[in-house]
Amino acid sequence: MQPLPLNRAFTLLEPGPVTWVATRSSQDGRANVMTITWTMVRDFEGGFVIATGPWNHSWRALTETRACVIAIPGADLIDTVIGVGMTTGAETDKFARFGLTALPAETVAAPLIGEALANVECRVEEVIEPHGLVLLRAEAAWTNPDRAERRTLHAVGDGTFVTDGDRLDRHEAMAAKLPGGLWPAT
Repeated sequence: MQPLPLNRAFTLLEPGPVTWVATRSSQDGRANVMTITWTMVRDFEGGFVIATGPWNHSWRALTETRACVIAIPGADLIDTVIGVGMTTGAETDKFARFGLTALPAETVAAPLIGEALANVECRVEEVIEPHGLVLLRAEAAWTNPDRAERRTLHAVGDGTFVTDGDRLDRHEAMAAKLPGGLWPAT
């Protein structure tokens, strides 16, 4: 073993996949999207957490409207993911600039993203502002079966990314710990 500086430890645990978080301003109705790499699942019933804060332009829309869409881009969209993350919505219509399609959501004003592998409409349950944590509850979820690229991106945190590899199936061994309905009974 070799020592690793603590300011690099997060690169060992950086979660994935990379997501987009779409919002709609309560002030002018403009849609915006930001790239988020710090996300987590908190339960089997659609509970999620994202980490962000007032430094992001989307923060105001997220905290005022208390709604968003988490969209999961495919690995083929890596340059768009980076472009969205490196551009501020305060100055740019990111949907137009990056050729993203805003689709109407069913339960929230924020748009679905047509190019994504999946979209999850969420309500904000709680904001833990000192820590930049936004607790979300899913209200509807959508997948895009027409996407040829099915791999997701995972940020390492140092400007590099990895993609999904082979899927290893161990659902039978884990069935006792998983919620029902994920796989057909064998």
